[in-house]
Amino acid sequence: MLNSQRFEEDGFAITEPILSSSEVDTLIARIEQHIVTDSKRGGVRDIMHRLPELQAVAQHPSVLSLLQQTLDGDAFVVRSTLFDKTDAANWKVPWHQDVTIAVNGRMEFVGFGPWSTKEGIVHVQPPTEVLNRMVTIRVHLDPCPASNGALRVMPGTHKLGRIDQNEAPTYVDESNAIICEVSAGAALIMRPLLLHASSPSAQPAHRRVLHFDFATGDLPNGLQWRMR
Repeated sequence: MLNSQRFEEDGFAITEPILSSSEVDTLIARIEQHIVTDSKRGGVRDIMHRLPELQAVAQHPSVLSLLQQTLDGDAFVVRSTLFDKTDAANWKVPWHQDVTIAVNGRMEFVGFGPWSTKEGIVHVQPPTEVLNRMVTIRVHLDPCPASNGALRVMPGTHKLGRIDQNEAPTYVDESNAIICEVSAGAALIMRPLLLHASSPSAQPAHRRVLHFDFATGDLPNGLQWRMR
């Protein structure tokens, strides 16, 4: 059970395993059989589209329970990504917020922007109220100790609203940052506006993570989420 009050204060929580070891083994086997991960980028976008059976993870009873405790209304997936940090893809991510959403087309109006296109998909930075109706659930398929590039988070920074990326380090106190060590089958749940970062792995090994962004509610003025 998620401590909802603590989650709202900190902006993140680490769960106990929500998938059994057999469920994890099955998912890894299916991914290895059907998905080729870019050896340099270490990630695969639209993983639910490429491997539709992963929808069962997004609809897992434990995931739905987390959503009911953190979002008001019916939640749906708006982004699904597979990350795998290995020897060949051992990247560093500086402190940042997740402030971009994928939409079905570009419509210019106040509060949305800047716009960008990634791999043919239109993205935009929406107002804070849209991001506050979202939550990220990262389901880990491998153990993720601190030595394997675990995510670091700065508790409470999701309450700051959108901040300039160049100013992100000024809001970070490394002595109070939390290293999110997550066991296989467990999940890290977080608000998109929470400042987070990760270092390269000191002991590279598979660190497969199914990253799902969930949202509730419609976008304004006919703008539509790009459903993943």
